[in-house]
Amino acid sequence: MARTDKNAAIAELTENFRNSSAVIVTEYRGLTVAQLKDLRRSFGENATYSVSKNTLARIAAHEAGIEGLDDALKGPTALAFVSGDIATVAKSMKRFAKENPALVVKAGVLEGTVLDAEGVGKLADLESREVLLAKTAGALKASLYKAAYVFTAPLVKTVRTVDALREKQETAA
Repeated sequence: MARTDKNAAIAELTENFRNSSAVIVTEYRGLTVAQLKDLRRSFGENATYSVSKNTLARIAAHEAGIEGLDDALKGPTALAFVSGDIATVAKSMKRFAKENPALVVKAGVLEGTVLDAEGVGKLADLESREVLLAKTAGALKASLYKAAYVFTAPLVKTVRTVDALREKQETAA
């Protein structure tokens, strides 16, 4: 690879590291081209998956300000640059790895923090963004309902007390 090609590849990788919300480092040894194509399709628009030279990826990661990936960048390495929902990509990768044990998740980077393989697995166990937002909205709605109930309870008690007193006076008279 010529020096200008290497510099261009490093610049592209650095840009990908900087613009991605997460990066997942995998080893793809033993996977066929068709299997890699299926993996790329499973990500949809949420991520790009590309094979990279370790040295170039290491330099690009350092230039992007990411430290601690050196141990993961050994052997045949492919990088998933996540631009969409992180949990969706991690789930797709976990599902694919169950069907194809040759895919090994080595590490990941989430918003500048390096994660080990277990940390990436925990991301796969997260619910999607939409589900988490729906749960949050449900919790907020329940809290508002409780607050409204607490504010209206004294008024309801007062009305019931006045009504009971009125009925008592009517029966006494």
